[in-house]
Amino acid sequence: MSEATGWGIVPPTVLREGPFGEGMVQQWIHADPGVDLVAMVVGDDPRLRRMAVFDAIVNNTDRKGGHLLPMPDGHVFGVDHGVTFSTVPKLRTVLWGWMGTPFEPDEIEGLERVRAELTGDLGPRLRELLAPAEVTVTKRRVAALLRSGRFPRPRRDWPAIPWPAF
Repeated sequence: MSEATGWGIVPPTVLREGPFGEGMVQQWIHADPGVDLVAMVVGDDPRLRRMAVFDAIVNNTDRKGGHLLPMPDGHVFGVDHGVTFSTVPKLRTVLWGWMGTPFEPDEIEGLERVRAELTGDLGPRLRELLAPAEVTVTKRRVAALLRSGRFPRPRRDWPAIPWPAF
């Protein structure tokens, strides 16, 4: 999904067979230790906008500040996506700084790329890893995001921020 956006949010990840069965292996990322993650999140760093869109696409229920890996070149990776793709709307994140604001043109383009990929090769590939209902609901989320043209708002019936936040 990260590659479908064109934004490279998730570090390279592959499925591998291991001593306890199939699992994923992700490239180790050496983040910039000089970046203040709290300031980055609280200050609504614009580099995090795309990650907030990505989280809305995958219905991330666990975006914490510690899951952000800012690189020395300015790019920010996101890790720990184990609680995603639920069929129930459960978006829970520390990235609410843009809620209700319109998407930028590049964010709409990323959403359109994902929509095209989901109706193309990505849909069947995801069905190998996810339940068919999870893929269907993901398509609907992307369509809803494009229709609204805005960042989602937190739900009143679900905690908006994961605990602990960092």
